[in-house]
Amino acid sequence: MSRKIRVGLVYGGKSGEHDVSLSTALAVIGAFDHAKYDIHPFYIDKQGAWFSGPPLTGPVERKEELQFGSGQDAEPAVLALAPIFGSGRSGGLPAAADAASGAAADGEKAVLHSTGSASLARTEGAAYGVGGLDVVFPLLHGTNGEDGTIQGLLEMANVPYVGAGVLASAVGMDKVAMKKLFAQEGLPQCHYQHFTNKQWAKDRAYFLMEIEISLGYPCFVKPANLGSSVGVGKARNQEELIAAVEEAFRFDRKVIVEEFIHAREVEVSVLGNDEPIASVPGEIVSSNEFYDYKAKYIDGKSAMVIPAELSEETADRLRELAVQAFLAIDGSGLSRVDFFISRDNGQIYLNEINTMPGFTPFSMYPLLWKETGKPYQELLDDLIRLALERHAEKQKLNFTFDA
Repeated sequence: MSRKIRVGLVYGGKSGEHDVSLSTALAVIGAFDHAKYDIHPFYIDKQGAWFSGPPLTGPVERKEELQFGSGQDAEPAVLALAPIFGSGRSGGLPAAADAASGAAADGEKAVLHSTGSASLARTEGAAYGVGGLDVVFPLLHGTNGEDGTIQGLLEMANVPYVGAGVLASAVGMDKVAMKKLFAQEGLPQCHYQHFTNKQWAKDRAYFLMEIEISLGYPCFVKPANLGSSVGVGKARNQEELIAAVEEAFRFDRKVIVEEFIHAREVEVSVLGNDEPIASVPGEIVSSNEFYDYKAKYIDGKSAMVIPAELSEETADRLRELAVQAFLAIDGSGLSRVDFFISRDNGQIYLNEINTMPGFTPFSMYPLLWKETGKPYQELLDDLIRLALERHAEKQKLNFTFDA
């Protein structure tokens, strides 16, 4: 019988979405089949320090149990980077999850400590990569987790990981870059303006004029690099616009302002690598004026209509556009694609793509797949499989060239 797959769960993070990540981790740990997987937790606190806890043998009841490291007996996490120096071989992991061994020659390998300092550590015998893991599942939302940063770290370590790669993660997080790429692909979007904090400080009057002429009121103001509706505000006049921009700049150096669309909010889940598939669409009926952080995570009054009440033609079009958006950013693993459907004329607008959506059993992403016929535990199995398949494909590439 093959051994269990060793999965490293990374959660928390130096991000405004730290608490959302903890909720996701709590749910995922409870849903994994512990007869098939060994779960190894890695917690990142709000200051960015990494800690590793003991392997988990079953569900965890409270989020507080996952926040080891602060005054608790926990080990600072150490990430071993490939290649292994002195061995003449590449480090990292076996391509297949059920590989029973991955012996590497004795030597020194670079390690990255939670403090961010690099040093050399002696390693001997078999090496599986990061703490003996087969795959890493980064359950991180927002800055420093969903934006390509940890993905780049794992790429350097040559470790399989769940979800989008560096490029897709970075583009999926930066709403300005995302919209420019979607425009290049001809995908339908609402009008917008964007600027940095330095540009705003220098030419505020100009940007106010541009927004009022091209977008009008009301309009929505968002940090360019954040999710979960953190820092999002609705402006009905210039005074509210200025206040909303200043609030958004608390979370990012770049802000995007979008026109208001009187619309239904509909979402589609996407799963796969090079040949992704899309779920049935679902609709968000917000408890607030718009689907902000409170409506998503606090008051519990927002409703999800799954499947959304749409014509077959509209539903098929949404699924088609969701796959196009996923491929446009070179997505992999999973994404949730969000749309507006105008209540006035039925026009579809692509709002954004989320490369690491909320992943509790009550989040839209897994609920859409459940309605489509793929339960939560099967979804986790698929994501692990897709991560290992993508990593195995990368190992076939040549990274050296001899003229």
